[in-house]
Amino acid sequence: MYGLKLKTWKSSLLIVASLMAIILAFSYLPPALLVTFGGLVFLLSGSYVIGHNTWKQTKDIGSRPSLAAGARPVGARPQRGERKSGGRKSRAEARASRKVEILHPEETVTLSGEREAADIEDVFTSLDNQLVGLVPVKKKVEEIASLLLVDRVRHRFGLDAPRPNLHMCFTGDPGTGKTTVALQMADLLFRLGYLEKGHLVHAMRDDLVGEFIGHTAPKTKRTLERAMGGVLFIDEAYYLYRSGDSKDYGQECIDILLQVMENDRDKLVVILAGYKDRMDVFFESNPGMSSRIAHHLDFAPYKLDELVAIGRAMLDQSFYYLSADAEMAFREYLTLRMGQPRFANARSVRNELERTRLRHAFRLASEPELSRTKDDLMRLEAADILASPLFTLAESVSAVEESARRLSR
Repeated sequence: MYGLKLKTWKSSLLIVASLMAIILAFSYLPPALLVTFGGLVFLLSGSYVIGHNTWKQTKDIGSRPSLAAGARPVGARPQRGERKSGGRKSRAEARASRKVEILHPEETVTLSGEREAADIEDVFTSLDNQLVGLVPVKKKVEEIASLLLVDRVRHRFGLDAPRPNLHMCFTGDPGTGKTTVALQMADLLFRLGYLEKGHLVHAMRDDLVGEFIGHTAPKTKRTLERAMGGVLFIDEAYYLYRSGDSKDYGQECIDILLQVMENDRDKLVVILAGYKDRMDVFFESNPGMSSRIAHHLDFAPYKLDELVAIGRAMLDQSFYYLSADAEMAFREYLTLRMGQPRFANARSVRNELERTRLRHAFRLASEPELSRTKDDLMRLEAADILASPLFTLAESVSAVEESARRLSR
């Protein structure tokens, strides 16, 4: 209390002295000296304030207890990249903490509990929702997941085994779900702790093979660096090797891939994809690549009912549906399209439904004065599908075939 009064008394005395000095200066000094005197007072006051604050901060620092190395004062905000104490752990931290937890041999665990802890159930749910059919493929994915799940449980008991080879080959026609399964596989391997990031890098020949000497190795290595910690999905992988071209640099790319697939298989999973017959020729020409592929998944072409189901699912996502007559017309369209060149299964279904939506919109817009209900905006009619040029082409082919039969009689 005494200190407070003394401090207040000093401040009051200083203010009174300053006021008296200002009054005397205005009364007796000429204007030029008054300006000079005011400037000196201002400089002295500023110097005093700055010096006093500096002395006080130095005194406070000298009296403050020292901090341990790496520690921060209480109340200081965490630096970038640090996690607040008590906050939720990241998936990588959770995996790291599990690595040191060795269970007693008499303890028990359940695979259902471990599956729930890994949070992989929605991966299989997503596979079922996104892909119709493909039962053998889904079973193979379940087998791989089961192996990794058991390895995960064995690790908790200290039963470590060599890391399994997870490089794969997906064979099948276009539009059979190979890329979708690759995406889900990357997510699955990440959740089970076998991939650090779980992303997917889609690559083709142009992303890996150069056009001149010294160009291939940098391109291949850049793509591999992007894929590290995730899945490298090489579509139409058979184009990497061209046996008939002596100036092709694909073999250099394959040699780099072989080395990385063997030495860094704990950091990267490579999935090759393409037509089955062409992939067989590719593996015959590159036996080293074939020996590094542990899992072969064959994606069979979709049947008619499966294609129709895929179409329904696509329309549901966009809030459309086929009327009864439209579904019959759609089945007829698919029957004709499946016999045409370059049929791409689910892709062909998606392309035709997009064209059907265009015809549906044009049909509604051609009569703008009519009132439309919500159902009118959702329902696709048979006329929207039968307007496809494929039906006109089929009729022309049938007419030609009928004329040929008549002439042959």
